[in-house]
Amino acid sequence: MKRRYKNDANEAAPMIKLDLFLIAFLSTLTIRMVAVEPHQDEMSAIAPAISSISVMTDGFDFPVGAPNAKGYYNAQKFGVNNHLGDDWNGVGGGNTDFGDPVYSVGKGRVTEVSQFFGGWGKVVRVAYTYQENGVEKQVESLYAHMDSVYVKKDDILNRGQKLGTIGNAEGIYLSHLHFEMRNKIALPLGQGYSKDQTGYLDPTKFIKAHRPK
Repeated sequence: MKRRYKNDANEAAPMIKLDLFLIAFLSTLTIRMVAVEPHQDEMSAIAPAISSISVMTDGFDFPVGAPNAKGYYNAQKFGVNNHLGDDWNGVGGGNTDFGDPVYSVGKGRVTEVSQFFGGWGKVVRVAYTYQENGVEKQVESLYAHMDSVYVKKDDILNRGQKLGTIGNAEGIYLSHLHFEMRNKIALPLGQGYSKDQTGYLDPTKFIKAHRPK
């Protein structure tokens, strides 16, 4: 009996090793499949997440001197010197507009509030959904160099609601509002200047074409 048991064990050893190998392989395959599935779910969820990030607005106003930028002028327009936004200054010049209110250009959701220091200072981003020719579209605004900020991420703002005040990026510039409009949500912060305008809109042109009715 002992010899037969020993032979059986010897004969069974390769089978046991094979079984263990198959179990390990199948376990690894299962783990990989489980790891992939959430990634696929996340990828498929990107579209609805982006589409729900903003709220519908009935139109757009200017970010200073609301609603029509009264008392302000566009000191450096979109495209001039490869500028990716508008620089709004008070007509008094210098720092006379320091601390003046900055307004949300439409009804939207705050997507970012950050202090970047350097050439940006305090930055607020707000995303909006609007209709154009029966089609829902989205844009995101960026307000930079601010002194005070009165909002936080995910706040819902009304068109014309005060979100902060004009600043000077902690003394780097004379006070003004650097303002951008982007037709791609959540682009990187960027540099404020570039020959490549992909994802950026002419803010003044866009606002004039989408005033409240």
